[in-house]
Amino acid sequence: MSLTLYVDGARFRANQKRVLAAQPRVVPVAKGNGYGLGNPRLALEAAEMGVDTLAVGTYDELAQVADTFPGSLLVLTPWRPFAPQVANDRVIHTVSRIEDLNALLAHQPGARVVLERRTSMLRHGLSARELRSAADVMAATPQARLEGVAFHLPMAGASPLSEVRRLMTDVVASGLPQTTIWVSHLSDSELADLARSWPDYVIRPRIGTDLWLGDRGALQVRATVLDSHAVERGDMFGYRGRSAPKNGTILVVSGGTAQGIGLEAPTGANTLKARASAIARGGMDAAGFVRSPYSIGGKQRLFAEPPHMQASMLFLTQGSPVPEVGEEIEVRVRFTATLFDRVEIR
Repeated sequence: MSLTLYVDGARFRANQKRVLAAQPRVVPVAKGNGYGLGNPRLALEAAEMGVDTLAVGTYDELAQVADTFPGSLLVLTPWRPFAPQVANDRVIHTVSRIEDLNALLAHQPGARVVLERRTSMLRHGLSARELRSAADVMAATPQARLEGVAFHLPMAGASPLSEVRRLMTDVVASGLPQTTIWVSHLSDSELADLARSWPDYVIRPRIGTDLWLGDRGALQVRATVLDSHAVERGDMFGYRGRSAPKNGTILVVSGGTAQGIGLEAPTGANTLKARASAIARGGMDAAGFVRSPYSIGGKQRLFAEPPHMQASMLFLTQGSPVPEVGEEIEVRVRFTATLFDRVEIR
């Protein structure tokens, strides 16, 4: 009676081995909902991979992985004075502002620090001038341990190598010792190019999606059919007292807003096809017909009404295949936005 993620363990781990073989210095990322699998489970997978560092999104996520993963823990969200004060020697702090670097080292002179250089994303990071100032601060605090410089690059657009080369020039000009470069969103070929161009630096890619979700065929989401009701045109149903548009079946299935079903994140609809799809979805919504992520008989079915907290109601037209109560049906979801009731690795 749950929304379940079934994982083909052999395929799931074969993909991990593929990534590790291509990038032996990979830093797995476990953040948010753990890409649908949960951060504690990803920490265990990372430990079994034998990597030395695991990245988490926030300081609050450290507790989810610290007992399972024995190595270093890189926090991707930059440190702020109002962040939880963590003095654990396993933790590597990301720092993106000079005032924060001064505050962190005043509180913890021996802190392990990654300096984040601002990229075209404009999310966090130091300018080239601030990176030089950070080098002076680090040099004035001998106990501080520089763990490297981080680049968080955009995912879309042309190859980011030209930007990376400019950023690397800034790192060299900063006066920082030759160190580790932590990068995200570079392909294997781009990482190889970076390593060839800057052989004196250690390149460490932070990888989440490709590592955990790289083989989508290894992951299958299924929901349980909880109830089934035949309806005739005009019959009332649901919280909002809607009427059936025609004869058919109201199917009640597991999964609702508590799991992320029916909740949609903004998308970068930057193509004509994506924009046309968004317009079509809006027209269906206005007409009261919204396509659900649930599939029966190879066809996506319509929501009968907006999802409930832990269940959804679907409308099946007369003549459609009607699964039995207790059967499971396929669900297509966004893994990073879904909380599964169960995750089964087989």
